[in-house]
This record gives sequence, structure tokens and C-alpha cells, in this order.
Amino acid sequence: MTASKDRLRLWLRLLRATRYLENEVRNRFREEFETTLPRFDALAALSRAEDGLTMTELSRALMVSNGNVTGLVDRLVADGLVRRSGIDGDRRAIRVKLTEKGKTSFTAQAMSHEAWIDGLLAAIKPQDTASMIRLLSKVEQAKP
Repeated sequence: MTASKDRLRLWLRLLRATRYLENEVRNRFREEFETTLPRFDALAALSRAEDGLTMTELSRALMVSNGNVTGLVDRLVADGLVRRSGIDGDRRAIRVKLTEKGKTSFTAQAMSHEAWIDGLLAAIKPQDTASMIRLLSKVEQAKP
């Protein structure tokens, strides 16, 4: 088989594995926390930003449009997980930050998420995990 065919097979295998893992994680978030993966991703991004993020920064972090972030943030605010605040000197900009409830909720979700991923990938030996990370990094580094 040619190298290009092998790379195509690799891409398909990565795609199947990603879809399987993502679907499993989505189902577990829904069942255990009555939440969604996008909500978790937003909380995760905000947890890494002590001072919060602007809506544009959050949109970039999540790789979605500002419109998608607005609806997501609306729901997180309604649930008391995040709060919005204005930014001095810029009436149009809004900063979003986790509330204490949001921090507590995210911590519980993150602990479960880590355990789920660990379990789902348990068949992969630690040295193989390190090799896969190194090899997949080459894909990102080869971006044109």
C-alpha cells in the first residue's frame, strides 16, 4: 500500500476514534451533570482566565462565532455559573467570568472528565500515549 493510502487510513481511524470519544463524553456529561460539552468547554476556558475573558476572547478559545458564544453565555448566566460585566472605557465589550458556583461546578465536571478520558484510553500504554502525542504534534507543526 502507498504512503498516501496509509495516511488516508490513519485519518479515517483518527476521525472514528475522535467521534467515538466525543460521543461518549457528550453522553456522560448529559447523564451525570445534565450539561453539554460546549458548556463544559466554555467553563474550562474561563477557568484558565482568572480575570475572565471578553466575549471575543471566549469565542476564539472555543473556535466558534460570537453569535454562538452569546447564546451559550446567556444560558450559563441564567444558571448562575458565569457573570457578565462591562469593561471600563469600552461600552461595547463584555467580560465573562466564572462565579463561585461556576468554579465549583467546573471542578466537579473536570474531575469526572479526566477520569472518563483515562478510562476510555486505558488500553493505550503510557509510552504509546507519549509517542502518539509527539507524532500528532507533527501534524500541527506542519501547518502551511
